[in-house]
Amino acid sequence: MSVPQSLPLGATVSALDFAPLLPWPVIGGLAGLALLAVAVGGLQKMSGWVWRALGVILVTLILANPSLVEEERDPLPDVAVLVTDTSASMTVGGRREAAEEMAAALRREAESDPLLDLIEVEAGETPDGTMLFDGLNAALASAPPDRLAGVILTTDGQVHDAPLDPGGLNIDAPIHHVMTGDRAAGDRRLVIEEAPRYGIVGQTVSFTIRVEDDAMQGTASVAFRFEGGEPQTFPIPIGRSTRVDVPVERRGQNVIEAEVEPGPQELSLINNRAAVSVSGVRDRLRVLLVTGEPHNGARAWRDLLKSDPSVDLVHFTILRPMDRRDATPVDELALIGFPVQELFVERLSEFDLVIFDRYRRRNIMPPLYFDYIARYVENGGALLVTAGPPFAGAPSLYRTPLAAVLPVRPTGYITETPFTPEPTETGLRHPVTAGLAGGGETPEWGRWLRYIHGDALGGETLLQTPDGDPLLVVQRSGEGRAAIVMSDQTWLWSRGFEGGGPYAEMFRRVAHWLMREPELDEERLTAFATNGELQVDRVTLADTPPPLQLTWPDGRQDVVSMTEGEPGHFAARVPATGSGLVRLRSGDLTTVAALGPINPMEYADLRPTPDVLDPFVDATNGGLFAIGDGPGAALPTLRRTRSNADQSGRSWLGLQRNERYVVRASTRIPLLPGLLMVLLIMTMLGLGWWREGR
Repeated sequence: MSVPQSLPLGATVSALDFAPLLPWPVIGGLAGLALLAVAVGGLQKMSGWVWRALGVILVTLILANPSLVEEERDPLPDVAVLVTDTSASMTVGGRREAAEEMAAALRREAESDPLLDLIEVEAGETPDGTMLFDGLNAALASAPPDRLAGVILTTDGQVHDAPLDPGGLNIDAPIHHVMTGDRAAGDRRLVIEEAPRYGIVGQTVSFTIRVEDDAMQGTASVAFRFEGGEPQTFPIPIGRSTRVDVPVERRGQNVIEAEVEPGPQELSLINNRAAVSVSGVRDRLRVLLVTGEPHNGARAWRDLLKSDPSVDLVHFTILRPMDRRDATPVDELALIGFPVQELFVERLSEFDLVIFDRYRRRNIMPPLYFDYIARYVENGGALLVTAGPPFAGAPSLYRTPLAAVLPVRPTGYITETPFTPEPTETGLRHPVTAGLAGGGETPEWGRWLRYIHGDALGGETLLQTPDGDPLLVVQRSGEGRAAIVMSDQTWLWSRGFEGGGPYAEMFRRVAHWLMREPELDEERLTAFATNGELQVDRVTLADTPPPLQLTWPDGRQDVVSMTEGEPGHFAARVPATGSGLVRLRSGDLTTVAALGPINPMEYADLRPTPDVLDPFVDATNGGLFAIGDGPGAALPTLRRTRSNADQSGRSWLGLQRNERYVVRASTRIPLLPGLLMVLLIMTMLGLGWWREGR
């Protein structure tokens, strides 16, 4: 913004000007040769050399053609640039009020000085850091460089876009730093020194934090929170880098928050918090597939699992059981021995998923091993059972300790009539089966030819027969998950029987749900911010979700309503400004979303500092002035200075006078009239000859 001025009236200025008739080097050369000849004559004591010297001087003056020039000049005002920091750190204390007082004082000074214009710029407010020099460069583009009186930067000094080379600005005027804030103020800060971007799900990652405090030493309590959950508190040494190990619990974004308790001196509590976002990625998945007997579906399972390059498959098919009596030696009943103890005792915990496909209970595995598998599930493992006819009879897996984690109890009946699987009301909303190709209330899928009757004991039934018998049931068991398919005919979909069905997609979802992939959880709360909007998605099996509670970075709380899109999917769109972490809660679910950078540079250090701008102040002969917090601060006075004088003092800052002007009218009067000069030259030469002739 430019403040218009009324300029003083023009002044008349007289000056001597030369308009040489020949180039100056030629005039100088000729005059030098002539004077040299006169000097030689003088050394030889030739009479008249003085008059000849005067004649040479007159000729030289005539060639220089001097004139008296009178100009009527209108002075041009100098331009001062004021850049005021409006970033978030200026809201601490009374910094913004002090900056406004400084701006008002400069406006008054500019209004009282007709030879000073003021350009004001507010800059620095960006999503991440204070970009003050962007505003300065924009202001300099509209200010004539030869009329620049000076630059005043009113800021707390926390600037993040300062050029490395102070001379790169090409400013021939002083830069003054008017620093707001209390230089003696202390503050406690939590700093993330090093953090990984990726981690393996199920393993830990390490990041390094440091607590800085200007007022004390010792330890401080730091609370760690995962995805907005309940905090865990640990003592952290102040001033020392400390490594923290946290588990990566799920695939995708994992946000770990850290918050240090308030210190004895605080400028703001906003930099007592920091966060780390780690993208969880799965290592190669290890799947154990045990096929109880050869059947058509075994190849479909094997092809499905082997088609995924991220899956390490260990597959055993029991070709002939040991309890079958014939003359074949026991050591020749299988291509390799079934390593029961190694798989189900020693290395069971290494598998991400265990699948029993049409398995029948035999003397191969002791009952105790099934108990190990049940504990494996309850401790966080994943189990999938595809039931065949044996599941309905005496060799059923349900007649083992594994029944503790199975969601369906067989009734002993088997139906071998073609039927079309149907999604249940829950299945239409559950992420595992919702939106499957060809699905819906009347699915367009191929038929299966057999199913085993059973009673669902818990979990969620996602697929059923037309008579309402459960087909696909999933259940959480302790820390782990289990699923059962009450038919061994799913392979018909993979072969395209009667049009087939979503075989690969459905079992991919089932496997990922069992391995706790977050995007397939039936109760899920996710949020992210983009283009100034917070987008929240809530997945639930209930008809209506619990209320959505938002806690903004500044502590403000809101309750937001959500609208239903697809069945079981609710969404909210909320305008979002500022930066920091937003905490969200809906029922028992919590999560966080980052507005802008997760750890903004703007809040990393809120203490006033001259260090960033000192090189620019020193390079331009400017000054540093600390005006403190709030109204009534001791503001520096303003002086107009010469360009070669000091530009700052103890309590004043200088804006140099460039003395630029425009010429309104000009008059030129020759000082050596031609005829008179010819007469004088002839007189001098004549006197010289006369003197030599005596």
